[in-house]
Amino acid sequence: MNDDLPPVVSREEWLVARRRLLELEKEETRRRDALAAERRRLPMVELTKEYVLEGPDGPVTLLDVFERRRQLVVYHFMFDPEWEQGCSSCSFNADNVPATLSHLHSRRTTFAVVSRAPMDRIAPFRRRMGWTFPWYSSYGGDFNYDFHVTSDETVRPVEYNYRSAAELERLGHTWHLRGEQPGTSVFLRDGDRVFHTYSAYARGDELLLTTYNYLDLTPLGRQEDGTGIGDFPHHDRYGDPAELGTEP
Repeated sequence: MNDDLPPVVSREEWLVARRRLLELEKEETRRRDALAAERRRLPMVELTKEYVLEGPDGPVTLLDVFERRRQLVVYHFMFDPEWEQGCSSCSFNADNVPATLSHLHSRRTTFAVVSRAPMDRIAPFRRRMGWTFPWYSSYGGDFNYDFHVTSDETVRPVEYNYRSAAELERLGHTWHLRGEQPGTSVFLRDGDRVFHTYSAYARGDELLLTTYNYLDLTPLGRQEDGTGIGDFPHHDRYGDPAELGTEP
């Protein structure tokens, strides 16, 4: 592999460069904190429609999905009802969900995944991938369309990442004009009232991808073009784990 490697310097030169970078990192941390504070101040919208999803034990409402906690983070996993398996890029995102959700729960926050595929397709795929997070089906309901993660002009005017169909077409983002789309939505509960506080789409989900955070620390980086989630296969499609990424 012909990698574009950094120059080799003395330890003293490296330290000067590292301290310079540290100042940039601190500046970025302060900007990130300010952005998170601005995100928390975003107004919210009360949901007046009752969404009914399908869980492993039958129908549940969106309020049930909170599991009595105050906050709910939903990952919109691309899984069309006709597909035999879930999207590989969304599977990469799911692989980055914390192995234990206890830390989120301790902060009164529930995490769940919702897809349009029916439960009889979701359940075996979830077992195959070894995931344990809650996963619900929105099959036959409005949930995916209302939160703009299924694009179908015959059901709802198409909108993705806060752009209309005309804007998406003008930008050449025609893959968002039909079918399943990824995203993350956040909800807040106040008693029996549910509010939509935030949704992010496309590269907005990268904040949740810890694999990328690790790779961004390395000289070789993500080893892709950086314009979206890379072409990662389902994790059970890799070869021998001991041989992954090895070189002579």
